[in-house]
Amino acid sequence: MIYVKNTPNNTGVTVYGDYLDFETLYESLHTIVGNEDEWERYEGARLRVLAVCYDIRHSLMGDRDITFVDNGLDKDKMRYQSTIANEKNVYLSFNVLWPEILFVTMTLNDFVSLYAYKQVNHDYRTILDYRNIWDAPIARVRNFQAAIGTCIKETIPSTSINRVLRLMNRDYTWSDNYVTQYLDELNCRFIDMDSEKRLKNITIMAKRIAEKGREYQEVEYAVMEAAIRYKCHPTDLESVVEYPEVIEW
Repeated sequence: MIYVKNTPNNTGVTVYGDYLDFETLYESLHTIVGNEDEWERYEGARLRVLAVCYDIRHSLMGDRDITFVDNGLDKDKMRYQSTIANEKNVYLSFNVLWPEILFVTMTLNDFVSLYAYKQVNHDYRTILDYRNIWDAPIARVRNFQAAIGTCIKETIPSTSINRVLRLMNRDYTWSDNYVTQYLDELNCRFIDMDSEKRLKNITIMAKRIAEKGREYQEVEYAVMEAAIRYKCHPTDLESVVEYPEVIEW
């Protein structure tokens, strides 16, 4: 089972799951976001989801952390087993910064809608259509989002939960042409905060990502201007901010 926890210094979240959990999540995320240039306006958002896939893949390769979780078995329950069973399961894990995981959670709503619409050949019924209602990639991605949602509820003040969940869930797609260099600025700003301030700013980060206010628009203008000047796609431009080599999670 995938589960998500706030990191000790409130810098981000740790995503946990066993090998099969991560393998199926990796495949499902790739399926949901589609192929390169399939939804060109969502390419920036797609790359941020694939960055999570990158961490999942490296977890599967043993390049990230592992933890041991009690599985409920003990000697009494295993007394009739002919094979040796362990009392703990091995869970893989990786970390994601809070602004990043908030954005990924939000944009996955868009990709689920786009994928479901494609599945039904653009019919007006999408999620409730027989081709989608039990679709495994949709269910696994929703399960991942639900685990993140549970973590949000366990981390932020109860008075802010409904407001944040409303911000993160829209009746329309909104991450098309999103200038994701803005996320890099929020990520680095978040890292520079102390632990207590980070905790207070999770809701603020969700608001800034979702509402795309003046600060976002300034970054968008600069990126679009540079893309025209250098005759490239906005996603080809690197952010001017630099991440620290070591992050205290």
